[in-house]
Amino acid sequence: MRPFHVLFIGDVVGHVGLQEVLRQLPELVRKYTADVTIVNGENIVDGKGLSDKEANELFAAGVHCITTGNHVWDNWKSRPLLKENPHVLRPYNYPQENPGRGWSLITLPDQRQIGVLQIQGRVYMQPIDDPFKAADHAIARLASHTKIIITDFHADASAEKIAMGWYLDGRVSAVIGTHTHIQTADARILPKRTAYISDVGMSGPYDSVIGLKKEIALKRLMLQTAHKYENATDDVRVCGAHVVIDADTGRALSIEAFSSPPPITTVVTQ
Repeated sequence: MRPFHVLFIGDVVGHVGLQEVLRQLPELVRKYTADVTIVNGENIVDGKGLSDKEANELFAAGVHCITTGNHVWDNWKSRPLLKENPHVLRPYNYPQENPGRGWSLITLPDQRQIGVLQIQGRVYMQPIDDPFKAADHAIARLASHTKIIITDFHADASAEKIAMGWYLDGRVSAVIGTHTHIQTADARILPKRTAYISDVGMSGPYDSVIGLKKEIALKRLMLQTAHKYENATDDVRVCGAHVVIDADTGRALSIEAFSSPPPITTVVTQ
């Protein structure tokens, strides 16, 4: 059976990031022969969540599942979307009284199925439920339907992300880190054939401080007072990962992180 190809696009920041994702998506799907496309959309509306408008644009473009994160709760328009659409996820380990769900089962036209799970870390973040135990619970439910499970681990600390990678090695097809917006150089296949990367990177304006206008970020850091969030608009890129998975076993065959277009490298000569 043909290997299963997953395209995961990292945290989309601002509407400028969304428009670039929509522009590039057909070519990225063609380039990576993607069977399933997953997008993290927690920062689309001024850095805070998304509404049904943005979600519908992504689904209309062929996206199968949208993950989010802690900032989805900052936008009240996100809550009805989480409640109503089973393919827009919030981290599973938030208290269950919150709207939405943390895992989804996607059925493709050829009846193949893929599970998507989202959990959130606790180091330097909200003291929510244990992500390790939450992952155990969700995987037990998904594993009865499919061997292919992609996990979005939305976390701040690299150590916690790496620990989750080891914890889930051999039990899921991939552990993809999100939240910090900086693509890491550690994409690899763990010993029990789980694909792993600590952070898949940001899709949005790179002439910025992780999506925020530079001058506003500097005021926040130097003055230590609140300043209105404004998205930057220049040097827009799409970052993500392409994961190839054995369709019979659910084990990862390869993972490749990408930036489109690639970063500009400045060479200084003496």
